[in-house]
Order: sequence, then C-alpha cells, then structure tokens
Amino acid sequence: MKENYSSKQVSQATGLSIHTMRYYERIGLIDGIERDKNGYRLFSESDIGWYKFLNYFRAMGMPIQEMQKFAAMRNPVVSTLTARRELMETYRKKVYEQMKELERTLVNIDHKIGYFKILEEVEKRNTYE
Repeated sequence: MKENYSSKQVSQATGLSIHTMRYYERIGLIDGIERDKNGYRLFSESDIGWYKFLNYFRAMGMPIQEMQKFAAMRNPVVSTLTARRELMETYRKKVYEQMKELERTLVNIDHKIGYFKILEEVEKRNTYE
C-alpha cells in the first residue's frame, strides 16, 4: 500500500514551510498532488523527493524562473536529460562567475581591513606621543 504524507509531515521532512510548498504548487514547480475526500493534500515519497530537490536548488540560489524551466522539463514520456543537464551546466557557469566575483570582493575587503589596521597603528602612535 502506498503511503501518503500530510503537509505538516512533508514540511518537517523537507524543511520547507507549508506556505512555500503551496507556493511551489501554485507556480507549477510541483504538480499532481493528490487530495483526500476532504480536499487535504496527500503527498507521496516522490513528492517529498522533488521538494527536497527544489530546496536544494533554492539553497544554491537558483532563481524561481530557472527552477520553473527545470520543472517544466520533467516529462516521463520524452527524455529531457540532455536539456536538464545543459540547464544545470549553464547555471553552474553563473554560480562559478558569482564565486569569482565574491573572491575579488573578499580580496578588496581584506585590503581595506589591512588599511584600517595601519591607520589604527598610526593613531595609537600619535596618541601616545
């Protein structure tokens, strides 16, 4: 028998808020969520796995639009593996460029910290003279 999970259980399993889970459903990042006779959502193991995957994208800083592109490629009939890999490669390039920019920023910050340390030493010498 297939086990179903409540919104609260999925939220706890994925770390996503129920509000975020509903938002992802509303914007098409996840679909096919079953409902019980009272209209409550019933999630599967597969749904939990997909939410975890979306959470991973979110943690990487992937914009919602990119996540939607990736989600739109989920097609059980037609293989979209190449397109999904290419999307991930494109996103990897963006992340790599962001990392390079952050490294340049860190170097600038370190230089500024060094400059302030020198100024502090000069100030100390002038204070004690």
